[in-house]
Amino acid sequence: MMEQIQKRNPWWWIPTLYIGEGLPNVVVMTVAVVMYMQLGMSDTDIALYTGWLGLPWVVKPLWSPFVDLYKTKRWWVLTMQMLLGSSLAGVAFTLNTPFWFQGTMSFFFLMAFSSATHDIAADGYYMLELDDHQQVWFVGIRNTFYRLAVIFGNGVLIPVAGMLQLVFRNQKAFTWSLVFYGLVALFLAIWLYHAYIMPRSKADQRHGTNAREVATGIVTAFRTFFQKLPSREMLFAMLFLLFYRFPEALLGKMSVTFLMRPHSSGGLGLSPQEFGLASGTIGVIGLTLGGILGGLLAGRDGFKRWLWPMVCAITLPDIVYVYMSYAMPDNLVLISTCIFIEQFGYGLGFTALTLYMLYFAKGSFQTSHYAFCTAISYLGLMLPGMLSGWMKDMLGYRMFFIVVMFLCLITFAVTAFIKVDPEFGKKVESEE
Repeated sequence: MMEQIQKRNPWWWIPTLYIGEGLPNVVVMTVAVVMYMQLGMSDTDIALYTGWLGLPWVVKPLWSPFVDLYKTKRWWVLTMQMLLGSSLAGVAFTLNTPFWFQGTMSFFFLMAFSSATHDIAADGYYMLELDDHQQVWFVGIRNTFYRLAVIFGNGVLIPVAGMLQLVFRNQKAFTWSLVFYGLVALFLAIWLYHAYIMPRSKADQRHGTNAREVATGIVTAFRTFFQKLPSREMLFAMLFLLFYRFPEALLGKMSVTFLMRPHSSGGLGLSPQEFGLASGTIGVIGLTLGGILGGLLAGRDGFKRWLWPMVCAITLPDIVYVYMSYAMPDNLVLISTCIFIEQFGYGLGFTALTLYMLYFAKGSFQTSHYAFCTAISYLGLMLPGMLSGWMKDMLGYRMFFIVVMFLCLITFAVTAFIKVDPEFGKKVESEE
């Protein structure tokens, strides 16, 4: 009886599920940036090639209906976690070969595909297992553990790679392969834990029994998505999903290279260990606290009440990078404080996007519809991110960050036209 109670409690599976969701994402989007930078690639090439790795998150609606209709969400989660472990092993192996770039990019792409599919299944499982209020209340918790995975990726993996480079006399490819082999063992442990602890829900069932039903379900999922709102409101909703994070899309990869490039290249020259502390730990703690606060505030007062404060939070703190590009501080405490402020704001502001996607996806085919929303949002990250390195190389870090601040106006503009139920997210008091 005790085992059954534990397995039904969301606290037993939400933390590890979203660690498993966040870790491959941070490896592909941030750890890979640092690794390729240390292996000698330019900012333009890093942004372009790692930007392509976001493509699976953009096109995942093409196969998200299969996750809805074939097998169960639990089956998809476990299968993708095994595939993620295999792709990590592939990166580790190919790093020390003559075709290291082609090999690692291929396995990173496999990792991105597996992670995008894992996201579909995990988010669908989350929505099936929890009611509306629980979904809003746990959004801060799930984002917290997602961010803890980011802390582990940036604040542990990158510094460990830096320390191993000291031990093995700067053999960068070899030390990074050791890091990835360690990740293989971690994902194996996550898979074993989830195989035991994740409940088999009656609501978690496949909906298609043959090819015709599956095809019909796919067509229906796409059709109903674009019929959720009147055409004018649907346009505004798509623009919000696409452009809400536009400034952050430009800032993401270049903030990493700015912190780690040497002074001669316009950067702050942080070591991997200093970067791990300032950005990967202090920064992600700020991100996590902002996410928790956002979930608590929306759960208390409703999402709409806090929408505009969240918009301000995700945009205005970006100015710290303008300051650092002019002041060029060498004090790690000051740098960490600036990063904390910006990341706290991002965590608080990102809650608005997560809640809007949950609100928009409500109803039939919610797993597929949520996947469509996240895909559009990722497209808004991918395309500007691919161009960010070229923009930075053309403008320099200082002018690049000023342009990013000016483009924050886009976030305000797309938010002004969306409509949200004022009661969404509020706790519903039970009647006696």
